[in-house]
Amino acid sequence: MHLLSAILFAVSANLDNLVIGIAYGIKNIELRFKINIIIAILTSIGTFVSMLIGNFARSFIHEDIINLIGCTILIIIGSWFIKDFMKNRKIKNRKRNHNNEKEEKTNVTYIGILREPGCADKDNSGCIDIKESITLGLALSLNNFGLGIGASAAGLSIYITPILTFILSIALLSMGVKLGKRYLAHILGEYATLVSGIIIIFLGIYEMFI
Repeated sequence: MHLLSAILFAVSANLDNLVIGIAYGIKNIELRFKINIIIAILTSIGTFVSMLIGNFARSFIHEDIINLIGCTILIIIGSWFIKDFMKNRKIKNRKRNHNNEKEEKTNVTYIGILREPGCADKDNSGCIDIKESITLGLALSLNNFGLGIGASAAGLSIYITPILTFILSIALLSMGVKLGKRYLAHILGEYATLVSGIIIIFLGIYEMFI
C-alpha cells in the first residue's frame, strides 16, 4: 500500500517539473539530458534529507501520533496548494477584466508558472547550463521540503520515495518541454497546482486510514 502512496507523492512533488518543462518548451529553452539528471539528483537528495528529518521524529514520538501529524501536514499543504490556485485564478480573472489585450500577451509566457521558470536561464542563452540547473534543482528541493517531512512522518518509504522522485523528475520535466511546444501547455500549466493539491490531500487521507 505504501508503494502506491510513494508513487502518488512522487507525482505530486514533481508536477512543478512538468510546469517548468512546459514554460521552457514555450520559450524554446534547451534542456539537455545531463541537465535534467542534475535537477533530478538534487530534487531526490532534497526529498531524502527532508524524509530523514521526518523519520528522525518517528524515533522519539509514538508512531500513531507522528503518523497523524504527518498526514495532517500533507492535508494542510494540499489545501494550501488549492487555496493558492484559487487565489491566482481570481487575480488572473481580475487582470483579464481590466485589460484583455495585456492578458493575452502575458499568457503566452505564462508568468504565473512556478514564479517564472525562464528566469533560471540567467544569461538568456536559450539553454540551461550546469550552474543554472543547480539553482533550479535547489529551488525545487526547497519547494518540496515540507512535503517530504510530512510524507516520511506519514510512513512512506525513505528509500523508495526518493528513487521514484528521481525517475518522475526526469520523466515529467522532459514531458513538459515537449508539451510546452504544443497547445495543451497552458491548460496543463494552469491546473498543475490544483491537481497537485488534490493528490496530496488524497495521499494524506489515504495514509491516515491504512
